[in-house]
Amino acid sequence: MGLIAGQEWIFIIIAAAILIFGAKKIPELAKTMGKARVEYEKGKFESEKELKDLKEKKD
Repeated sequence: MGLIAGQEWIFIIIAAAILIFGAKKIPELAKTMGKARVEYEKGKFESEKELKDLKEKKD
């Protein structure tokens, strides 16, 4: 009963982020994180494609 539920963790993290970074920096940080995620997914896709091509050439 003393444990914090999943949704409560989200509110705690958001509150801590606002205290640390300030409310004006949060959108900028979210935008940066979104761009980083897109670049990660693009790199992952490209590496999987190259690996698939190498396997096809080997056979």
